[in-house]
This record gives sequence, C-alpha cells and structure tokens, in this order.
Amino acid sequence: MTEHFDVLIVGAGLSGIGAAYHLQQKCPGKSYVILEGRASIGGTWDLFRYPGIRSDSDMYTLGYNFRPWREAKAIADGPSILGYVRDTAREADIERHIRFNTHVKSAAWSTADAAWTVVAEVDGVAREFTANFVMLCSGYYNYAAGYTPEWPGMSDFAGKLVHPQFWPEDLDYTGKRVVVIGSGATAVTLVPEMAKTAARVTMLQRSPTYVVSRPAADAAADWLRRNLPAKLAYKLVRFKNVTLGGWFFNMARKKPDKVKAKLIEMVRGHLGPDYDVATHFTPRYNPWDQRLCLVPDADLFAAIKAGRADVVTDTIETFTAGGLRLASGAELPADVIVTATGLDMQLAGGMSFTVDGVPTPLNEALSYKGMMFSDVPNLVSVFGYTNASWTLKADLTSEYACRLLNAMDAKGMRQCTPVRGGAAVDPAPFLDFSSSYVARGVARFPRQGVEKPWRVDQSYMKDVMTIRYGKVDDGRMAFTNPKVRERVAA
Repeated sequence: MTEHFDVLIVGAGLSGIGAAYHLQQKCPGKSYVILEGRASIGGTWDLFRYPGIRSDSDMYTLGYNFRPWREAKAIADGPSILGYVRDTAREADIERHIRFNTHVKSAAWSTADAAWTVVAEVDGVAREFTANFVMLCSGYYNYAAGYTPEWPGMSDFAGKLVHPQFWPEDLDYTGKRVVVIGSGATAVTLVPEMAKTAARVTMLQRSPTYVVSRPAADAAADWLRRNLPAKLAYKLVRFKNVTLGGWFFNMARKKPDKVKAKLIEMVRGHLGPDYDVATHFTPRYNPWDQRLCLVPDADLFAAIKAGRADVVTDTIETFTAGGLRLASGAELPADVIVTATGLDMQLAGGMSFTVDGVPTPLNEALSYKGMMFSDVPNLVSVFGYTNASWTLKADLTSEYACRLLNAMDAKGMRQCTPVRGGAAVDPAPFLDFSSSYVARGVARFPRQGVEKPWRVDQSYMKDVMTIRYGKVDDGRMAFTNPKVRERVAA
C-alpha cells in the first residue's frame, strides 16, 4: 500500500523534530510523516553513547528557537539534549507521525503527479510513500559506519579497539591504559571523562587543534532566567551568544594572527609556562579554518595538569600487540585504543534521486540558499552552520520550507524549483573548512555558485535577512502548476 502525505520528513533527530514543529505551527492544514531509520527519536544524540558525550555549542543556540533551554548547564551532556528533543516531540504531539525502523533508500519526482515517490525499507520489505514536498533532516554523516584509517598491524593489537560511534555498553576501562587517537571534539570530550577512572589516558594527535575553555554554565543566562520570563530570557541569551559568536568568527577571519596568539595565550594560562604548548596546542592553520574545540570548565587542561592525561603529537608507524609504535620510535602502551578519527560524511542518508526518470545526483547541483538544489523541485535539505550551532540554520530552513508551502498555496501552484539558468559555478566547495573529514567527503555535497542565492553564507545574521525576511519569489524560484493526473487511491 502506498500512503500519501503533503510533506515527508526524513529523520527524527534534532532537525526532523524541529521541522515537524514548525510545520504544525505554520502550515497546520498539511499532513506529514517522519520516516526514521532507527528505533527511537534523537538522531545523533541517540546514536552516540560514548563517555562524556556533550554539545560543542551552547544550548541557548543549539536549542530550538521556539522552546527555551531551561537547564543550568549551557554546555549540556548528551542525555540531557536527547531528553530535550524527545520532550519537544512528546509535548507537540509529534511522536504519532513517526514511522520507526523505516530506512529511506530513494526518491523519484514526477511532474505528472507533482509528487515524490519515496521508497523505504521496513524489516527488509520495500514500502512506498508519496508526498508533494520532501524535507531531508538526516544529518551529514553515515550512521552505519564511522571513519577509521587502515593502519599497519591493527589486527596484532591484543587489547580493545573502539570507535566512538559504536561504543560498547560493557566496555570497562577502569585502571586501564587508554589511547585516544584524534584531536577533535570527540577526542577532547573523551580524554577528561575517561581519565576519571582509567590508569592514564593519552590523546595521540597528528597535529594540534585550537582548544578553548568555556564555563559550563552561563552566569548571564542564569541571572536573566531568575529575573525575566523564560522565553524572554532565552531570546536575550540567544541573541547575546549569536552576536558574540559572529563577532569572534569575523575577528578570526580579519585578524587571524591576533586571534591565534590570544587563543594560544589562553591555553598557556591553563597549563602553565613549562608545558610545551607550541608542540601540542599550536595548530598550523588559522582559527576557524577548522572548527574550534570547546571544553567546559577547562576539564581537559585540568586532567593534563593532574597527571591523569597527556597529549602526544606524533604519527602511527604500526599497531603492536601491546599498543602503538610511533614514527618517532616511541612506544605507546595501551589496553584500550579509541579511534576518534572522524565521521564518514554523507548527504541525505545515502539516498538516490531521480527527476522525471532522469538520475539526479545532488552533488552535481548548485546549492540554493544552503538548503535546496538547482533544478530539483519541492525538496529542502536541512544543513547547519560550520561556525555556529546547527539548529540556528535548521530553524531558519524549516521556517523557509513553510513559507514556500504557503506561497505555493497562495499562488495555486504545485511545484517550486530553484532554476539555475546561467548561474556560474564557484570552484569553492560547499563547506569552506580544511578539516580532514570535510576534505574526504565534501565532493558528495552540492556546489556553490558565484552569486546569491547560490552561495552558502556561514552567517546567521545574513541568513535571517535573506531566509526569514527575504522574498520567496526572488526571480530564481520558479513556481509552476503542471497538469496533474488524478491520483488513484491504493
């Protein structure tokens, strides 16, 4: 049986639940369904279960714009964020719209039907859904596999080898020697948490990353919440954090040497003058060429100063039975090795797309306002910022999708398509980031154009003006009303 909906949302994580809420509020007459490949709500926050998992953005901007974050910690742990997403779904009565264990495989647009036919797999059986509009809220990485390089001798290691994306529930590292390979957000989270009970934890990195300490609680937010209504306090803190974050990013772009010196000075202040900050915490790139790593209350630095953790900057020559041999010749003993080596980037959960029978790879399209694809109708993809909280862009994207739906209704149109025309392609990638995981996977994502609306702005303030308040009918968005054949009920 084929079921039909006005809107089909792929993914019941942070983005998908937010999209459903906006849809209910701004397009209350639209029917919708959420197809979720996993057995529960939460996406990233349900998948990742490694020790200490937390946000790397403050919850006043990672939280939804419609639902205040009310807990004390601004840098929240994973279970708290998961609870926030699930509470949002329950309170808004979104849960009943979700089809769990439904793995979306493909989507085919038919102009004759003004609809997408989405094929999903449920318990090994193919199911079809049709929808006039599709929203992709499935994130940016492969849920089924993380990224682990192939090092020599991996099979020789006699201890436990773990990837954070698939953390074993029964892993006991108490009193064990642990090596965490990596220097990104996952590594700097794992090291201080595991160091609480492990014999010693070593963070092994090829090259340093910018690491910035920030208070786990926001004193200004706490004061505002005590003295103002919750929604007003939340809006003010959100505005403060967005403004400060944007200012800092712009400073890093305009005066990279000055910002770099300040960041390194802050690390030296935490670790003291005798620590080799130049080797272990001085990156070769400029601030925000890659994402900065946030540590709450300097917990990583505290673990290093206490002697429970250390950092080694070197490369792996080979795994051995007892640990790792490094290029410098040093031996690094380990009982547990954690490969915090990154994600496998993936667009739309690996779905394939066709438009009127023609295969349409989304990575060959131009990105329209960072959320749609040139010459692909009635399809919106939620993708957050690289330099700010994911949800800031997710909320704007969902709002824009609702504006599109309402504009089509007002015009009596069934189809909206960003038309590329003669727009030139910019050789710059979709993501202007030098991180390894981005370099590996960015070719799977759409390209940018030279001019708006084909450029991807990593600026919330600019996007507010163009996405929330700009014209929907901007000369590039084509609204059409193809003659639609009568739908026959299954």
